[in-house]
Amino acid sequence: MTLGPLMVDLVGLTLSAEESEILQHPLVGGVILFSRNYESPEQVSALTASIHNLRDPHLLISVDHEGGRVQRFRKGFTRLPPIGVLGKQYGHETEEVLLRAEMTGWLMAAELRSVGVDFSFAPVLDLDYGVSQVIGDRSFHQDPQAVVIMARAYIQGMKRAWMPAVGKHFPGHGAVEVDSHMGLPIDSRSFEDMLEADMLPFKQLCNSELAGIMPAHIVYDKSDTLPAGFSPFWIKEILRGRFGFQGAVLSDDLSMEGAAVMGDSLARAEAALDAGCDMVLVCNKPESVVQVIDGLKIDDNPFRHLRLIRLRGRHTQGRDTLLASNDWQTAVKVVSSYGPESEREFNLV
Repeated sequence: MTLGPLMVDLVGLTLSAEESEILQHPLVGGVILFSRNYESPEQVSALTASIHNLRDPHLLISVDHEGGRVQRFRKGFTRLPPIGVLGKQYGHETEEVLLRAEMTGWLMAAELRSVGVDFSFAPVLDLDYGVSQVIGDRSFHQDPQAVVIMARAYIQGMKRAWMPAVGKHFPGHGAVEVDSHMGLPIDSRSFEDMLEADMLPFKQLCNSELAGIMPAHIVYDKSDTLPAGFSPFWIKEILRGRFGFQGAVLSDDLSMEGAAVMGDSLARAEAALDAGCDMVLVCNKPESVVQVIDGLKIDDNPFRHLRLIRLRGRHTQGRDTLLASNDWQTAVKVVSSYGPESEREFNLV
């Protein structure tokens, strides 16, 4: 069975019979976990195993686990600082910052892989202009070249833990104040200005470091009238054509207000897939999953499956083995040494 184009969510800590049936539908290709799906490393390991055992090849399992404000698994996981902390240190102790970035990427990925998660939606490649509350310290830096350098080190750490990287939010979310969870942001900058700034990290990293990219629910009205995640211009013409990206394109959550302009859940899924997304996230509204599964008509695409299969994590290391390793102990010390005091909460038992 190939991986379908839908990534769906779950209600609780274990799979229900209805959810197991949904996850075996050929249109489904992955699951995204949230804080409501997490209680302990042992519980989430059992949950991911039950999901993976449903199909072959197994469904992709993802989570938003960047650190700082966006870390779904807390108790039992190392508390990761926001990556913006690294950016504040960049330029003063650059060599040390790159080591910290690599160690943080490895630690994030290794802990998730040890409980059966295939990938995190990381890193954030948006620039921090100081205007977006939803991005803010989730961004490495305002300087695009600094973002490239730090993100590359972070991704190398992820790769060392056998986790693929998924960069977000193409072509750039950092210059708008409106949170796309709550409304539809409009970015009126010119394409040329964005090409030399916000798009630079995606352009430089997309062909060697990134296995996936998530587009933004933002309208860049000087270039197109559609939000980027529903735009053939941004996905097919720019990301695929001009930048030559060969990895997977995954939509942001279709339940967000920034996607509402495209219609109901089924219309949103159809529009995102038609625009060039390989997988769409249908989350936080269980009735929407049923609506999309019942209504979506899409041709089999072997190239989509091949792009998605690259998002599978490899070489899982058991949690006990990981926590006993020198690599893990060293990484925890490095991360705890640079995070702000409020982030130094390592609930490891």
